[in-house]
Amino acid sequence: MNIAEKIRMAEALTELGVDVLEAGFAIASQGDFDSVKAIADSIGQRADSPVLASLARAGEMDVLRAAEALKTAKRKRIHIVIATSDLHMKHKLRMTPDEVVAATIASVELARRHADDVEWSAEDATRSDPDFLCRVIEAAIKAGATTINLPDTVGYALPEDMARMFADVRARAPGA
Repeated sequence: MNIAEKIRMAEALTELGVDVLEAGFAIASQGDFDSVKAIADSIGQRADSPVLASLARAGEMDVLRAAEALKTAKRKRIHIVIATSDLHMKHKLRMTPDEVVAATIASVELARRHADDVEWSAEDATRSDPDFLCRVIEAAIKAGATTINLPDTVGYALPEDMARMFADVRARAPGA
C-alpha cells in the first residue's frame, strides 16, 4: 500500500471506532516511517483519533525512530517487542535473560520519555519459561509499560494454554 492508501485505511478504521491503530514499524524502512508520520500528521490530529502506535524492537534507535514518526499525534503509543523464549533469546537475539530484562527496562523507560502510552510485547510468550516471563513482565510494568501483550507468535499454543499462561501471569506478576 502507498501512503495515500494507508491514510485512507486509517480513516476507515477511525470511522469504525477502533481504539488503537498500529500504523507501522517506523524503523523498518523510510516508507514505513513516512506512513506512520503521515498518519500521525493527519488522523492523529483528529478529535476522534484512535491511539496511534508504531512498533519498535527493544533498542534505542528503534524507539527513537518510532517516537519521531509519532511526534505530532495527539494520542501516541510506542509498541516495544522483544523475544522471551529460551530458543529466541539464544538463537535470534543472542542475549541472556538478564540482558533481555535490561533491554526491556531501558527501552520502556526511553519510550515513556516520548509517549505516555507504551505497549510491551513478549515475542514467543507461549514458549517462554513462566518464571522468566513473570520476571520480565514485572520489569516492563515497573519501567512504565501501560499495556502488556503476550502473543502466541508462532502459533504454538492451544486455547487452554493461553488461558493458563494469562492466569499464571496475572497471579504472579505484580501489576499485571
